[in-house]
Amino acid sequence: MVKINVLQHAPSAHLPQRPGDPTPTSRNLDPLMHPFARARERTRALNAAKMERMFAKPFIAALEGHVDAVEAMARKPDTLDIVASGSWDGGLIVHDVSRRTKVFQHDQAHKGKVSDVCFGQEGRLLSCGVDRNIKLWNTESSFDDDESGAGPSQRKPVSIFPGKSAFNSIDHHRYDPLFATGSNLVQVWDETKSAAVSNLTLPTSTETVTAVRFNLSEASVLASIGSDRSFTLYDIRTGKAERRIIMQMRSNALSWSPTFPTSVLLASEDHNLYTFDIRSLNTPTQIYKGHVAAVMSCDWSPTGLEFVSGGWDRTVRIWKEGHGSAPEVYHTKRMQRVMSTVYTGDARFVLSGSDDGNVRIWKAHASDKLGIITARERAAIEYRETLKSRWKADSEVNKISRVRHLPKPVYKAAQLKRTMLEAQRVKEERRRKHTRAGEDKPKAQRKKVVIAEQS
Repeated sequence: MVKINVLQHAPSAHLPQRPGDPTPTSRNLDPLMHPFARARERTRALNAAKMERMFAKPFIAALEGHVDAVEAMARKPDTLDIVASGSWDGGLIVHDVSRRTKVFQHDQAHKGKVSDVCFGQEGRLLSCGVDRNIKLWNTESSFDDDESGAGPSQRKPVSIFPGKSAFNSIDHHRYDPLFATGSNLVQVWDETKSAAVSNLTLPTSTETVTAVRFNLSEASVLASIGSDRSFTLYDIRTGKAERRIIMQMRSNALSWSPTFPTSVLLASEDHNLYTFDIRSLNTPTQIYKGHVAAVMSCDWSPTGLEFVSGGWDRTVRIWKEGHGSAPEVYHTKRMQRVMSTVYTGDARFVLSGSDDGNVRIWKAHASDKLGIITARERAAIEYRETLKSRWKADSEVNKISRVRHLPKPVYKAAQLKRTMLEAQRVKEERRRKHTRAGEDKPKAQRKKVVIAEQS
């Protein structure tokens, strides 16, 4: 009599529980049974990092229409793809980014350059320029609805608000029919009145205000930057300047975070970007280094996790919030100095305006696929992202993900900047070592940004 041992398995462990469910797979997760699993996973992570760089083709299209530098751009609130741009030739264009068409165009909206644009209530557009005028435009009605039958270059504005000096910036209140302007002083205007409602500038202030922006959460809080290196906070309810700091170098642009109301981003002349928490303006919360020339514009992503900047070094850079280096760098051979940048409402695309007269559309993530993505493709993309995140500490994977090829002038300027900063560091170290200056403790760079605070 022969005794036979039979291996028995429960069928429920090997069959789907319900019709349509995937068939369960049995795997032995003992690491001793898979000695090459780690090596295979590292190879896959390397391939995933390489594939990301291979498919990184961020440039999509250029929107034409301007014949001079595009300094002003604004996204229409509550829309995904409507963006307005103003040029040094005095022209205004409202673009439909998804269709790459023009919703509204006026070739001679202002005499001289258009300094800034913003959208107001009911989709109307506000523009200001060096001709000392603010103009309110109705961009909703088509040319056929225009009673005068005028073409795009002859359409008249709904209202004109005359000023006493050239305007540099404009921004609309989030809820009320109010807007603020910056010239040689900060003014608040009402859409229903032809003169300014109030002046907010400090009595001792002598600067030229270069940008004004309302807070996105507390809409009565207004921030401004000026040519005297100042950053000022106002409360339009009291009509006073609440806080004011003087920085080491002047700022060229500012942007409020859409998700963290007390965080503000400043684009500085010293090639850096700074985020400040307005509850403590003594030091910036983060310094973002990468540009090799003055940073001219900045804009937060609607998610608040990323922001874009454009610089005098002819590059567009996309930064992750909290990561002060290694941004994504976009450039083309023909793109000149970037004067304005803006995110679209869905955070998938970035628009840049440069002084070659073009508005360019870029992907917010360089290797993203445009069009329909199947479930299988989505699973593969998520798997590759997980692999890169898990192996980001590996030197080769990190290098492939981090390194960006730059134009030769930008690369050489970055080399020269590193040499100068190192020489400055060595000089300060030797001064502390061999002079009485060594009695003082060295100051962190973060502590050197703000010179004085006034309240």
